[in-house]
Amino acid sequence: MSSQSQSLFTTSARSVVGLVRAGNEDSALVHSHLLAVADGMGGHAGGEVASASAIKTLSQLCPILDSNGVDPDSAEDLLLNSLHDIDAEIGRVAAQDSELTGMGTTLSALMLYNNGENVALLHVGDSRCYRLRGDELTQLSRDHTVLQELLDQGTLSIEDAKEHPQRSLLTQAIMGEGTLAPALMVYEVEAKDRFLICSDGLSAVVSENEIKAGLKINNREESLTFLIDAAYALGAPDNVTAVIADLQNGSDKNLGVTLLGAAL
Repeated sequence: MSSQSQSLFTTSARSVVGLVRAGNEDSALVHSHLLAVADGMGGHAGGEVASASAIKTLSQLCPILDSNGVDPDSAEDLLLNSLHDIDAEIGRVAAQDSELTGMGTTLSALMLYNNGENVALLHVGDSRCYRLRGDELTQLSRDHTVLQELLDQGTLSIEDAKEHPQRSLLTQAIMGEGTLAPALMVYEVEAKDRFLICSDGLSAVVSENEIKAGLKINNREESLTFLIDAAYALGAPDNVTAVIADLQNGSDKNLGVTLLGAAL
């Protein structure tokens, strides 16, 4: 299986400082089988440290995926178990520096496996994963926020949600506390699917209609530029990180790992 043709992620990715923040608390990972975005939080560089720790720990899966030694039945467990390693690492780092106490990060990670027939999405927090399939844009992740809970309960309308003072308050984040209840979702892949993983620096300001319009631009780099420009045009109050991935058949020859943002 190591040299046979299979579906791989072909990607364009960028992580930029917004118009308000002094530094970039986002981190991202790009690999032929694994994509991820982490958005950190916490004072005194805590956000940068947390998101970078998450992405660097997750990147340890890449050599395993490169070896094609992952059985489809165990792939989901491999991704899910990586979250416990990430949580433990963030807890370890925070324990060594009192100024990092309380730091944490979101994480949305998408793994392509089963010879490119499935993707598994591991999700904590409010970074998002979308899929464009034909003319249909679907948000695959579900925000772990107070706002989403209120919307789910029907106690808040979508219009009111836009102005809600707690709209960005997370109900779950990776903080090294060992108390996570992550979401792991599995989806079948179709040949022309396009995926977007992004921090809320994009999704909190750019409308779903505009995200869809951007993703429908065929050239990935132009698509990425459209989305980031849209966030900047709306004030870019947070850092903006976006990874756009298409599927392409090819033989995986260890294309390497690219880290972005605070993980650099």
